[in-house]
Order: sequence, then structure tokens, then C-alpha cells
Amino acid sequence: MTKDEIVKKNLDLHTEWMKYAFENPDVIDRIPKGAVLVLLPEDDKDLYDENIKVLNENRKKGNPVFVVTLKTPKPQITKIEVIAA
Repeated sequence: MTKDEIVKKNLDLHTEWMKYAFENPDVIDRIPKGAVLVLLPEDDKDLYDENIKVLNENRKKGNPVFVVTLKTPKPQITKIEVIAA
């Protein structure tokens, strides 16, 4: 997996996390000050493995880590049309 793919997939996960946080603002209070947010996708082993590396690196440094496990978001397409000219 390329670095660009990792970034894009993590941005997609982050969007889902932000939606959840806006709907459940009390969860923000559970994040320790200065913590690193690590998102672990349940259904993408490659990205999970990459993000576990980030978790482990930060734990070794003594940084607090806040871990969220979630499913990879799927595109919500309601309709696709091709209209001939």
C-alpha cells in the first residue's frame, strides 16, 4: 500500500469518526489531553497493520493513545444516470 493510499483511507476513516463525534460529543471528553488518535479499520487488514505501527510507535514514546475501531465507510450512491445528448 502506498503512502497516498494510506493517507486517503485514513482521511475516509477520520470523516466517519468526526460524524460520530458530532453526534456523540461526550466522547470527546474521553480523549486524554495530548493523545494521538489512532483509527483501526475492522475490515481492512493492510490499513489496520499500518495504523497499529503508529499506535506502537507512540506507546513506545510514552504518548497517550486514543484508539477507535470502526468499519471502513462505503460510498453512499443513490443514483447514477447517463443521459445521452
